[in-house]
Amino acid sequence: MTVGEVTLGAAQLGAELGERATLVQFSSAFCAPCRATRRVLAEVAAMVPGVAHIEIDAEARLDLVRDVGVLKTPTVLVLDAHGREVRRAAGQPRKADVIAALGQAV
Repeated sequence: MTVGEVTLGAAQLGAELGERATLVQFSSAFCAPCRATRRVLAEVAAMVPGVAHIEIDAEARLDLVRDVGVLKTPTVLVLDAHGREVRRAAGQPRKADVIAALGQAV
């Protein structure tokens, strides 16, 4: 699965998409980098108007994990306003990288 092939909506994510973009984080319970990623994405979402942060428990949503091709946690998908994936990163992102990736989505 490549970037641009994935489109997700509120029904699949269990939360509303952001008005301008959405940061979707796939996490697991015992993942230390997931906690740091949650903080970074929450800070960015609070800084940038119209951006939502949705965290998904990968173990509880194996169907979605398989559908979008997530291989490890944390994995972050950057979705545009229509729910189309514009960027993807595995591992703990830096705040500057998240902000740059949002630039492609909005």
